[in-house]
Amino acid sequence: MSVTKDDGQFKTWKPVTPGVRHKKMASRAHLWKGKPIRTLTVAKRRTGGRNNTGRITVRHRGGGAKRRIRLLDFFRKDQGIQEVVRLEYDPGRTAHIALLKHLETKKFSYILAPEGLKPGMTVQSYMYLSNSVSNGKNKKNRSVSRKSDSNQNSAIPNTSLNSNELQDDSVERMRELSNLTRSIKVEVGNCLPLKLIPPGSTIHSIGLHPGDRARLCRSAGASAQLLYTAQHGTAQIKLSSGEVRRIPVDCCATIGTVSNSNHKYEVIGTAGANRRRGWRPTVRGTAMNKHDHPNGGGRGKSRGGRQPTSPWGKLAKGGKTRYKLNPLVIRHRNRK
Repeated sequence: MSVTKDDGQFKTWKPVTPGVRHKKMASRAHLWKGKPIRTLTVAKRRTGGRNNTGRITVRHRGGGAKRRIRLLDFFRKDQGIQEVVRLEYDPGRTAHIALLKHLETKKFSYILAPEGLKPGMTVQSYMYLSNSVSNGKNKKNRSVSRKSDSNQNSAIPNTSLNSNELQDDSVERMRELSNLTRSIKVEVGNCLPLKLIPPGSTIHSIGLHPGDRARLCRSAGASAQLLYTAQHGTAQIKLSSGEVRRIPVDCCATIGTVSNSNHKYEVIGTAGANRRRGWRPTVRGTAMNKHDHPNGGGRGKSRGGRQPTSPWGKLAKGGKTRYKLNPLVIRHRNRK
């Protein structure tokens, strides 16, 4: 065995072979060394890139070590305080995961571990508040509308009473919001609706639809910035690519950045490490025969005067992949 060095950020090896000379992996010294909770995992069955008829539809897949998929809680609908038991390694994703234990129900669950989360800390989800505030407002509006309808049906409508009731409802609404914002803790690992997060916060594990699970910013080191939010409508979120997206304010989001940000600096080192990850070798098209690939054939490393393409003739470099709308559809949208 070659001598290894772990400085807390990266793990390197003594260059006894060419394969480990530049090998560099993110440190896992702070992670749990044992196995995960069996009930929170399922076996991963592989297909080798083949469909139901046995034909290869995805190339370069096959083999690899056995894995078990960790079942993560992307909904975060459990109300109450949860304690971080430990941080674990997940072979099925680039980020690390955290095991949570509910202090009241003693229920275990996995979540994506944000940067800075440590064992012994507590996290909490406020997703149960996403509908309670709006439902309360709807009930008040219904009561006010019923009173106004009864006043209109009477012989002498009392319009001044309706205006006073509306003002009282708005005041109570502001009081409820202020009490909620005081009780909410905007800390790392807490899950909140977008309308309860202050603008400028760094968030991850963002949902796209109200009541749905988190879908955006879930890989290692991923995060987004909340630019604008409101009590109704949509919020504006700036992704790491620079794209600004509009998302409903009732969607979920977790405070902080996803852990294992050093993953992008890892160097695998050997081809065998890729095989253990389930990747088979990739053969260049120019190294094939002409009847196997459009770029194949010729003597030596000749390209044959053709642009690099896929085995099915699609341009492999520089080809446009963006969906092009019909000009009639664009013209119809401009009219609106």
